[in-house]
Amino acid sequence: MSVELCGVELDHPVINGSGTFDVIAARRVFGSAVDAEFPFSAFVSKTITLLPRGGNPPPRLFETPAGLINSIGLPNRGLAGYLEHDLPELARLPVPLITNVMGSNADEVGQLFEALEDRTEICALELNVSCPNVKTGLDIGSDPAELSKLLAAVRPKSSKPLIVKLTPNTANVALVAAAAEASGADAVSLINTLRAYAPSPNRAAEAWLGGGTGGQSGPAIRAVALAQTAAVAKAVEIPIIAMGGIERADHARQFLELGARLVAVGTSNFRDPLAAARIRESL
Repeated sequence: MSVELCGVELDHPVINGSGTFDVIAARRVFGSAVDAEFPFSAFVSKTITLLPRGGNPPPRLFETPAGLINSIGLPNRGLAGYLEHDLPELARLPVPLITNVMGSNADEVGQLFEALEDRTEICALELNVSCPNVKTGLDIGSDPAELSKLLAAVRPKSSKPLIVKLTPNTANVALVAAAAEASGADAVSLINTLRAYAPSPNRAAEAWLGGGTGGQSGPAIRAVALAQTAAVAKAVEIPIIAMGGIERADHARQFLELGARLVAVGTSNFRDPLAAARIRESL
């Protein structure tokens, strides 16, 4: 079951999706049992940004028949808060730590890369390119040329392995993945949530979520995730971390057979914090 990712040896191929498992809160509730029965072979932090973010106004979650729409808005302490408060806690985990970062332009991403470069607690970086570009308003990762330009500017600022988390909201995710590989990415992860809308129960023209729209996750997106994983696997040579509606071992196996090196469990963690352990054991 052991697997290698960008030079890092992992005990098995099941990790978490960024922002779907609050290990610091879990440790407060369950204590040392969290580390003793840790379900993932590596841990991906929630997204951190250069400055603190409060997130979107509530409501932030909307259940759908086959998943969840979230409009959390990436609340976090910012870079300084992450280094002071979160990183010391995450460094105690019994598995390698991958830090997920996001910026709306190359300058912000570059500052994040430089600040994390010498932190030996972090084995790799995951760059979320599903965020809006401040100039175009589009996802940074939706256009191969824009992504290449971003990576050309920021890749020299860190020697750590770089995973690019692709957006599914683009015309051709395989072209974007190929651009990421050509521009220095060591791996790609996909898929992130699909854009979705939750109507108010009383009036469909009124959004239920405080952020207006959100991202659909869970079983509803698994077929899309499988299709995009298969397409990307044919387009790149670098490792793929696949995710999207994985609830059981057979779901995970499908992604692995399509060419993924690792799989990530996300929405299922909210229902069952040990979902990944169950999937790993069944594999």
